[in-house]
Amino acid sequence: MTTDYPPTRARGRGAAWYRGDCHVHSVHSDGELTPDELALRARAAGLDFIATTEHNRAAAPGVWAGPAADDLLVVLGEEVTTETGHWLALGLAPGRVVDWNHRAGDGQIGRRLEEVRAAGGLCVAAHPHAPYPSGDLEFPVEGFDLVEVWNGQWASDLPWNADNEATLAEWGRGLAAGLRAGSWRPAIGSSDTHLEGQLGIPHTVVRAEELSTAAVLAGLRAGRSWVAGSAAVGLSFTAAADGRVAEVGGLLVTRGGRVEVRVEVEGVPSGTVSVHTDRGQVLRVPLPGDGAVRWRTTARDSAFVRIEVRRPDGRMAALTNPIVLT
Repeated sequence: MTTDYPPTRARGRGAAWYRGDCHVHSVHSDGELTPDELALRARAAGLDFIATTEHNRAAAPGVWAGPAADDLLVVLGEEVTTETGHWLALGLAPGRVVDWNHRAGDGQIGRRLEEVRAAGGLCVAAHPHAPYPSGDLEFPVEGFDLVEVWNGQWASDLPWNADNEATLAEWGRGLAAGLRAGSWRPAIGSSDTHLEGQLGIPHTVVRAEELSTAAVLAGLRAGRSWVAGSAAVGLSFTAAADGRVAEVGGLLVTRGGRVEVRVEVEGVPSGTVSVHTDRGQVLRVPLPGDGAVRWRTTARDSAFVRIEVRRPDGRMAALTNPIVLT
């Protein structure tokens, strides 16, 4: 990689949970902030990585090399903006542009997605129910690797709206079918930053073996991630059976035993924690003042478990990908 582009690996950053915003625009498409300004705000927002996703164009040479450093990974990407929906191509090579001249029904989307995957990238269904022309995704969501269930562009102060609610419900209903088919599409959340004050609201927290493009994409692809409304929100989510423990995105082999689900939340002073399985919402309790929320099940009763944390007015504060039980 030339010095005109950011490095693909931050040195000295090993296995950890990393916070990142996978959908960011600068002045090089239709955003109001420069790459330097975005990097400054990313650090202030507690982010470890951001993805530059300009509309139908590659990251410009030279503009992201300086803002990136060992404390901030910059992932190269593109928001592929078509007449029948938008999608994110993450992990592109320097200067690479994905052709956006395709639409639902013309038979081209599969080829475009495979081109990104063949180069090691990820394809994300962006804001599937966005309330503007071309924003509503008409391509089959099953073709994508990830689904952006929480998009923060249209509100501020921990946004959550009906469009996100519809996407979450649709994604949640598809989890059981995906598991039966041997695969499922993890969820992410992104700010879709265009304006001041949006970056990192929300963002995705991913377990990666190091702070590198390849490791972050691998964590996202596997669903080892959860979505936070801001860096102030912390969450721990595990499932345990007979001494074995799985974290979000993991597979827990229960051997028919009882499963104890444990959830701890920080940075959300009041609201509710809800537990969701293939049977829908199975538990909803107030956030405890201290300690953890615990719930028990079996693999026979629950094919998976995922968590939502909401504020008193119903707005989302955090949500997770599932732990699969077998």
